[in-house]
Amino acid sequence: MGVLEDKARARTFYKYLSRVYDTVNPLVWNEEMRDEALSRTGIEGGDRVLDVGCGTGFGTEGLLQYTDDVHGLDQSVHQLEKAWAKFGKTDRVKFYRGDAERLPFAADSFDHYWSSGSIEYWPNPVDAIEEARRVTKPGGTVLIVGPDEPSNSLFHRIADAIMLFYDADEADRMFSEAGFPEREHVVMQANPGSPRAIVTIATVPEE
Repeated sequence: MGVLEDKARARTFYKYLSRVYDTVNPLVWNEEMRDEALSRTGIEGGDRVLDVGCGTGFGTEGLLQYTDDVHGLDQSVHQLEKAWAKFGKTDRVKFYRGDAERLPFAADSFDHYWSSGSIEYWPNPVDAIEEARRVTKPGGTVLIVGPDEPSNSLFHRIADAIMLFYDADEADRMFSEAGFPEREHVVMQANPGSPRAIVTIATVPEE
């Protein structure tokens, strides 16, 4: 387990990163990548969508292009403060402080689930993906964006010591264990040589 796959350490990390997050984030996950991922979700106007690990609201901004019923959750109050400044606490978006592995919502509460740049900090990602399945209605999509595993072996070891990096095979294993028979994985990259993102889109099975 990487250093930042600890919730207390991750909160401390984001206390400082939140100050520059909106400047740094586009270097690895930009609007073009976000919008391409969103185009794969099937979100329609009026759909209720949960944004887990919403951070300062970068993904939230994209979701609002599709529906007005967006709910954001994050464990870092410092990140949420940045999001509140953009959207208000309960105005355009309803925000919650909470844990991806123990979502404070009833089963089948949302039509779709979105999470970008959060899974790498989850100590138990399969548990969190199971939670995504629980709160999303059958037939809805669960889309999770995380850091693709570096191909260089040295970078791979360094990256894994910090937080979770994974490839399509590992994503397939995690989503399979969490109960998703239908899933696909797409690797995206902001610029040649920049870190890659792996996007998994899964459909909640009809019970």
